[in-house]
Amino acid sequence: MTAANDRVEIEALVFEYARRIDDGDFAGVGALFAEGSVCAPDGTPLATGAEAVEALYTATTRRYEDGTPRSHHVTSNLAVAIDLSTATAQSYFTVFQATDGLGLQPIVAGRYEDTFAR
Repeated sequence: MTAANDRVEIEALVFEYARRIDDGDFAGVGALFAEGSVCAPDGTPLATGAEAVEALYTATTRRYEDGTPRSHHVTSNLAVAIDLSTATAQSYFTVFQATDGLGLQPIVAGRYEDTFAR
């Protein structure tokens, strides 16, 4: 693999994560972390592995009658740095949500700091 290919795969993974959350596919989100962890801002693991990550999202994200959180994640300013066996990525996210009686509106924004290993 080349650094360019690695970058494309990392970008696809970051965007796929957002799509699966918006689809309410928490098992799919968990699968993305089969060999990884979701961590707190200080690096403390909150959930490790597919089952634990799925359980975390199931417990903390409301799904509506259509099975989704009625959200739309926008990920921007994605910057990827690649080393020989690891990579990091930083990006911003804005989550929009539409609920009964309320149109699509921003509800949370923040920053992702991701680490990847081969």
